[in-house]
Amino acid sequence: MGYRVAVVGATGNVGREMMAILAEREFPCDEVAAVASSRSQGSEVEFGDTGKMLKCKNIEHFDWAGWDIALFAAGSGPAKEYAPKAAAAGCVVIDNSSLYRMDPDVPLIVPEVNPDAIDGYSKKNIIANPNCSTAQLVVALKPIHDAAGIKRCVVSTYQSVSGAGKSGMDELFEQSRAIFVGDPVEPTTFTKQIAFNVIPHIDVFMDDGSTKEEWKMVVETKKILDPKVKLNATCVRVPVFVGHSESVNLELEKELSAEDAAEILREAPGIMLVDKREDGGYVTPVECAGDGATYISRLRDDPTIDNGLSFWCVSDNLRKGAALNAVQIAELLGRRHLKKG
Repeated sequence: MGYRVAVVGATGNVGREMMAILAEREFPCDEVAAVASSRSQGSEVEFGDTGKMLKCKNIEHFDWAGWDIALFAAGSGPAKEYAPKAAAAGCVVIDNSSLYRMDPDVPLIVPEVNPDAIDGYSKKNIIANPNCSTAQLVVALKPIHDAAGIKRCVVSTYQSVSGAGKSGMDELFEQSRAIFVGDPVEPTTFTKQIAFNVIPHIDVFMDDGSTKEEWKMVVETKKILDPKVKLNATCVRVPVFVGHSESVNLELEKELSAEDAAEILREAPGIMLVDKREDGGYVTPVECAGDGATYISRLRDDPTIDNGLSFWCVSDNLRKGAALNAVQIAELLGRRHLKKG
């Protein structure tokens, strides 16, 4: 006996990826519903590569009774309005928006990092999926933190345009085309030209000069990994379609050489260590697209501080940063609590 699963925001980048991953991982579904806004009602989306087409149902009239799990990938607005309704009907919501992440009664889960936290899901029947840049970072940090304790983390991100949705991907494509043919470039989704450029600005600015994306990385890492970890982030949008990259520098409580860290990371769940000290001996966003792993390269000692490490971290933001993590949460929920399939 399998689950009845609703995918909310099924026509968007992350929603489609959720469908693909449910099919790819053979998640035990008796029924899958594609749920979207009224604009998409009646349109069809494919359930992975199965050839099975699902007609989108209007979220405004969707009856949540009898559904086991809802994967929300529709943004904070729909999550605010409809997630509590689904939860009240007995459907466990796994929400990809930022709305519930810092709610103390909502677990914020990365299954490789803090699986036990899922036991608190029943307070609201809602589980939060972390920010895409946070998800890959904490997967990389967890085994190092367990081995040597992380005092301080400084991370610079290089985030792909797919993190801004379909409009971000379209803007990079259209601007690149315009530059090649000599047409004018007009930013709409981003604040400045993104083609052949980088923009040190993701989300709104905060009073202290950081952006909300940077703030999310700080508070989410503390909630998921350890509140004692000090973290400073600089988040940058780059002209890459899919795949977020991060340059990470750590100050540890105990000595841990790069060589020993490599041995630990090789055995860690969700991580692929690709670190050859030669031309091309590292992973870039193009190579990680379509994969679920968090790739680590350029691992090395930092001689400027005691117990310092640096590394490069790359992951597909639509998968581990969003859709895959949500499905992994659903799998964890099933193993520990729902007991079907």
